[in-house]
Amino acid sequence: MAKYTLPERLTTKRLFLRRWIDSDLEPFAALNSDPEVMRHFPSTLDREQTAAMIKRIENSFEQDSLGLWAVEESAGGEFVGFVGLSKPKFTATFTPCVEVGWRLAKHHWGKGYALEAARASLADGFERLDLAEIVSFTSRLNVRSIKVMERLKMTRDQDGDFMHPVLAEDHPLAPHVLYRMTAPDFGRGKIDI
Repeated sequence: MAKYTLPERLTTKRLFLRRWIDSDLEPFAALNSDPEVMRHFPSTLDREQTAAMIKRIENSFEQDSLGLWAVEESAGGEFVGFVGLSKPKFTATFTPCVEVGWRLAKHHWGKGYALEAARASLADGFERLDLAEIVSFTSRLNVRSIKVMERLKMTRDQDGDFMHPVLAEDHPLAPHVLYRMTAPDFGRGKIDI
């Protein structure tokens, strides 16, 4: 069981991925209320919804030994957003599964932070949790996140593309793409770190 013990944090060259603290609420609420950051989600989130999301994430760490880490810059400690692993709550052909996901404040886009932190999250999932596979998905309109998935060397599963079940079928964000990575692909160094 020790192998599944949740680490205090994950560390990359420029980032700390850590558990959530009270001071994260304000910058995370600002991030979740930014229409540009949330353009590929059904709506923005207010402060109360953001606080509830943090609580759900922390519960996931406690129950499943995985979750969406709060990400901060190691130089200066500025809050960046979240990156990590989660278990989707909806039902699809590929669920149950573990997903790697990210959401960063707009002024941190283009710095490679999502890629760097997602690589650390994949390593944690495959090495500490012994996961056989990790998926990632997003609206087919979300070109930025799709590029991160491709740079992670995840494999597009076109047969797995799906209509997100929590959205109406005619909603423009409903069509989603699915990417996968297996433990052997990760172990063979498929990710260019």
